[in-house]
Amino acid sequence: MKMKHTLAALAALAVAGGALAAGADLGQAQKQATNWTAIVMFGIFVFATLWITKWAASKTKTAADFYTAGGGITGFQNGLAIAGDYMSAASFLGISGLVFANGFDGLIFSIGWLVGWPVITFLMAERLRNLGKFTFADVASYRFAQTPVRTFAAISTLVVVAFYMIAQMVGAGQLIKILFGMDYLYAEILVGTIMMMYVLFGGMTATTWVQIIKACMLLGGATFMAVAVLLQFGFSPEALFTKAVEVHSKKDAIMAPGALIKDPVSAISVGMALMFGTAGLPHILMRFFTVPNAKEARKSVAWATTWIGYFYILTFIIGFGAIVNLIADPAAFFVPKMVDGVQAIGADGKPVWDGLKGGGNMAAVHLSKAVGGDLFLGFISAVAFATILAVVAGLTLSGASAVSHDLYASVWRHGNVDSATELRVSKITTVGLGILAVVLGIAFEKENVAYMVMLAFVIACSGNFPVLFMSVLWKNCTTRGVVVGGTVGLILAVVLTIGSASVWEAVLKNPKGSAWFPYNSAAIFSMSAAFFTIWLVSILDNSAQAQKERALFPAQKLRSETGLGAAGASGH
Repeated sequence: MKMKHTLAALAALAVAGGALAAGADLGQAQKQATNWTAIVMFGIFVFATLWITKWAASKTKTAADFYTAGGGITGFQNGLAIAGDYMSAASFLGISGLVFANGFDGLIFSIGWLVGWPVITFLMAERLRNLGKFTFADVASYRFAQTPVRTFAAISTLVVVAFYMIAQMVGAGQLIKILFGMDYLYAEILVGTIMMMYVLFGGMTATTWVQIIKACMLLGGATFMAVAVLLQFGFSPEALFTKAVEVHSKKDAIMAPGALIKDPVSAISVGMALMFGTAGLPHILMRFFTVPNAKEARKSVAWATTWIGYFYILTFIIGFGAIVNLIADPAAFFVPKMVDGVQAIGADGKPVWDGLKGGGNMAAVHLSKAVGGDLFLGFISAVAFATILAVVAGLTLSGASAVSHDLYASVWRHGNVDSATELRVSKITTVGLGILAVVLGIAFEKENVAYMVMLAFVIACSGNFPVLFMSVLWKNCTTRGVVVGGTVGLILAVVLTIGSASVWEAVLKNPKGSAWFPYNSAAIFSMSAAFFTIWLVSILDNSAQAQKERALFPAQKLRSETGLGAAGASGH
């Protein structure tokens, strides 16, 4: 799932749109006065989740326990945990901030992210659970040469995790600076330390429960805000929208498309990245191995889709509620535009304001204060921070599994490794990733990282998704096709994103208008190139290895669709 303006990365969130070049004021968030209510509530959350981690540690004895909670999570629990993993700060703060600024167009992100779930439901969930054990590379390499496919899958996973993680970590630092009044450096170290404790000691069991608790807190808080907003208008969305149009500077334009993404190619490309990128995010795919069987995998997707869909409806109401409530009281929520030390006065004789305090991502946080006072502001601030912690824990776990299970156990040791050794390598990797996350978060403090989440989604839909889709569903697919096609998609996604305005101009500081790639998202080109290359190389591959791989497809299809021979909960 999402993250972008001052909130920074939360922004990154912007996730999506990279585009959303909203990140210009990133890294310039002003440290605020200490918010003790938020700190106490966050402290309660951390204390409760660390207690759960202690309990989970007593149950985490093997690699299977560490990676997938032993396959013993129910469909309902896993659905909530997936929602917790997916409803990132980008979704919560990013989408409501986009709706606050652009109105209707902010919906492209919530709808794009939601529509990815039916793809997972009907094409992936059961097959992933039936074919895999710990990581999506288990599935992609099922009938192929293990070394090249797992190496590609692990590299692609780590690249996605790195970009997503930087965005989350910068977002966390900016958020805590604004909400808690804590220095950025200490905020980064705090997030890294707590996250490592979750993953290191409690593995997937602790991470799952952290995500479930966070999902319940986020859904509860968002529901309260949305109900409070609708209550002001007698539960009439029409009255809410009418008032929003009346007070917003863009007037009727906020109810029409085109304010955010202006050309159809970018709109389609962003939509593709959001939809199919979801089906290629390693920390989301990993959750399907935590349930005992394919039926529970299906059930978990149904529950996840329900919660996520409900949540995205709420973010839309929250965005419009922010328009109505915050614009009505600019002195409380906006920064005055100063000229020579005095607030500027417009031609209409009214004071001029210069954007929301803390940046565009703060719309939902300010609304929480408007409808629920300081106590509710403290709760929502704690929820936003808990959201980042839960997502970073999931990312770290998927990165650690890629290194220890795919690279170390399968590629370097060719499967000749016991569970205890693999578990030890996982924990060492977790510490390494945690330290790296903190270092990168500090290094990118003042950078516009809004494009990074978009890049993570573009890489996921251009590298991971085509490889997974073709290896499972197309009988003529071969090792060469998968590795060459996936690599082409991954490289093209990175190169084209660097050439877009959100990186070439906003980050690399080249002159405005000099970007050589004209669209906000590369997905429509890089994903298409990946599928075409996998098809072409596989068709041209007539080696003995390729013939053997094609002959294995019927057995793979039987297991993927029936579950015969699939890893059970205990040995899983």
